[in-house]
Amino acid sequence: MANGENKRMGNGERRTGKKAVQSYRGLEVWQRGRSLVRAVYELSASLPESEKFGLVNQMRRAAVSIPANIAEGWARHYSAEFVQFIRHANGSLAELETHLFLSQDLKFTSAKQVDPLLQETQILGRQLLALERSLNNRRQT
Repeated sequence: MANGENKRMGNGERRTGKKAVQSYRGLEVWQRGRSLVRAVYELSASLPESEKFGLVNQMRRAAVSIPANIAEGWARHYSAEFVQFIRHANGSLAELETHLFLSQDLKFTSAKQVDPLLQETQILGRQLLALERSLNNRRQT
């Protein structure tokens, strides 16, 4: 593996930016992902019962996948694997955004309900990208 591409990241403690983080639970991006899950569950509870196994299920699964992938990537201990899980989280984020837009298109929700969640997805997306870049930079040094 060129340039230490799959370097082990240590005994649980990792550097993200300037500070050491002891656990994925200390990552702001994971914490924000958890908050987004709660907001998605609250919003999706108001969707029609007929969507329980459709859009509601898809929204919730995509939302839950975001912090779950961050946690699983952290647990892999290798930067290259962590990056892959960050990319999965970002894919789930895009899926969730699409479901939020669809809930509006189908008139299940309003812009007033969805816009705060879409703003959160934008912030979370930037944080995921920053984390991925940080991990990639570390792999190349």
